[in-house]
Amino acid sequence: MKIKVGTRGSKLALIQTNMVVERLKSKLSNVSFEVIPIKTKGDIVKKPVGEIGGKGVFVSDIEKLLLNGEIDIAIHSMKDMPSKIPDGLYLTSVLKREDARDVFVGKKDFFLLESGAKIGTSSKRRMLQLSILRPDIEIVPIRGNVDTRLKRIGELDGIVLAAAGLKRLGLEKKITNYFSIEQVVPAPCQGILALEFTSKFLPLFEKVKDEIVDPDTEFVSKIERKVLSISGFDCNTPFGFYCEKNDDNLVFHIFKNEKRERLVADKERAYEVLGEIRWE
Repeated sequence: MKIKVGTRGSKLALIQTNMVVERLKSKLSNVSFEVIPIKTKGDIVKKPVGEIGGKGVFVSDIEKLLLNGEIDIAIHSMKDMPSKIPDGLYLTSVLKREDARDVFVGKKDFFLLESGAKIGTSSKRRMLQLSILRPDIEIVPIRGNVDTRLKRIGELDGIVLAAAGLKRLGLEKKITNYFSIEQVVPAPCQGILALEFTSKFLPLFEKVKDEIVDPDTEFVSKIERKVLSISGFDCNTPFGFYCEKNDDNLVFHIFKNEKRERLVADKERAYEVLGEIRWE
């Protein structure tokens, strides 16, 4: 039996996909896997993501191939997933969440940069939080894969990226600063990988789910995706949300309306507390 695996074609996407495929192979010895790189609209069109359709531009083309049977499963970065997926598809987190923090890669420490330094990022969430930390710097919009962005250092004083991607690429040593969750609240589901599939794969998934799904990661991914659903925010909104699981309590780190909030909720009341938050 062969399973066709769809993914974006970047180096990072392929590394992430192979991480999941290797775990699946170890549990499904009688199944072979073929990884199929796919160019999505988000990879082809170089305009800001918010101008070409939001988060879905990185996954909708892959989902079409899933629905018409050209691929059997897909691996995504969970933070690229819209709050709703098409009917007929299943979605779960896979593996343990990687470091969710944002990081600075640059010529010197972010907080020691000269006034007027130019910092590159494509995210409105990062842009606003960075400008609050350092109102004296200039934020320059950039797009492209990690390697493309790293090459901009020189003309820019630095760039801001997700720690998870750099770590998975083996580029952790390039990190100049880690921003704490309190300094720059991450995007919902940052650092989490997603597995998307149709009912055809469901019997195999049932066999391996206890081995490939980390319970804590799945729990917080559901919380963070619920926030996307009830808030209605997309990539055009400078919004960050991170759920920290501590024993029986949850800590919600929220960035919205240029303010950071920290809320503690009992695990059993998580969704009730989320519903009480004013998201506008």
